[in-house]
Amino acid sequence: MTAMPFSIRLAGEGDARLLPAIEHSAGQAFRAVPELAWVADDTGMTVDAHRACIETCTCWVAVDEQERIAGFLSAQPHGHDLHILEMSVAHDRQGRGLGRRLLAAAYDGARARGLSGLTLTTFRTIPWNAPFYEKAGFDQLLPAALDARLAALLREEEQAGFPAGSRCAMRRDVMRTQEA
Repeated sequence: MTAMPFSIRLAGEGDARLLPAIEHSAGQAFRAVPELAWVADDTGMTVDAHRACIETCTCWVAVDEQERIAGFLSAQPHGHDLHILEMSVAHDRQGRGLGRRLLAAAYDGARARGLSGLTLTTFRTIPWNAPFYEKAGFDQLLPAALDARLAALLREEEQAGFPAGSRCAMRRDVMRTQEA
């Protein structure tokens, strides 16, 4: 089987309604983690939340040659940072470098806006979460280094049912040399 080429582009208004299905597909990977299997059935971001990211030109999609969406990254500017709300790659398209390419698009987008960093919250130990982001140049932030916004997000996630201490906030300086 030959590898199908993918490209990354800014999402358009018509893409918003397709993104929740991609997030749901990506979430199926959590079925392999018994204590987090419920995440596979979580509703995720709403179409309206994706539209808000599309309107600010901070949502990127990975598409195949037929323009079928295989993954996305939705983010919003907050102060001097671009905060990644969600990055998902369809379960059957994972492991092909699309996540790294979506992160590169967000990095370039943040840099073009003159922002100083990318931030996100994620699971500390799940291989396709914090360890993946660390390989992409993100650093886990210690509790003392959290700004009020990131600290509040982690509290909200815990209140929403994520196990205590399982999540972390991460940041990548956009002025750092981008890694392949």
